[in-house]
Amino acid sequence: MISFLGGTGPQGRGLALRLALAGHTVAIGSRDVAKAEAAVGKLAAKTDQALDVRAATNEEVADQAEVVVVTVPYAAQRATLTPLAAALAGKVVVSCVNAVAFDDAGPHPLPVPDGSAAQEVARLLPGARVVGAFQNVSAPLLLRVADPVAGDVLLVGDDEAARERVAALVADIADLRPVHVGPLRLAGPIEEMTAVLLAVNKRYGAHAGLALTGLDRA
Repeated sequence: MISFLGGTGPQGRGLALRLALAGHTVAIGSRDVAKAEAAVGKLAAKTDQALDVRAATNEEVADQAEVVVVTVPYAAQRATLTPLAAALAGKVVVSCVNAVAFDDAGPHPLPVPDGSAAQEVARLLPGARVVGAFQNVSAPLLLRVADPVAGDVLLVGDDEAARERVAALVADIADLRPVHVGPLRLAGPIEEMTAVLLAVNKRYGAHAGLALTGLDRA
């Protein structure tokens, strides 16, 4: 089972939807199980295909999942993850979080003392196998079932087997390609690129993502 911590927001719901459509069992977690249940209902209304999507608390999804995806806002990351450290030890934890803020000039990356949101996840969850992924994928586009989500998902992490596990999940979403980048210390530039994409998408009214040239599509 693939679980989402803080999965009631657009990014969590979008990724949960795409993975459920690919045949995975998915659980959406929240501090408030009623919010998780409402999110599950929204996903069911988007397709005629039967989806195996469940609602639970963050604590329950941390206990039950094989892979846990962190989709909380950066401001809530520390408070959400700290009490779950023991439950997530040994598990693959995917960080999708971007430390981004907005002002009158538009989106901009926030400084993170650990270097990136993903590196902060690794510090908060010292026993987890942390992989950074999906930071640059458009959440609104993930929720538009009729539209493909094309592009590359850059994968960073110090555990190669964990990165391969996440790469397989990426490949299960049609038109997305996993690209192995290297160690977790490279998460910062990837997360910061999200602010650039948000600015571009606002300017052009688009949902652009990342696509690397010069790589074999296979």
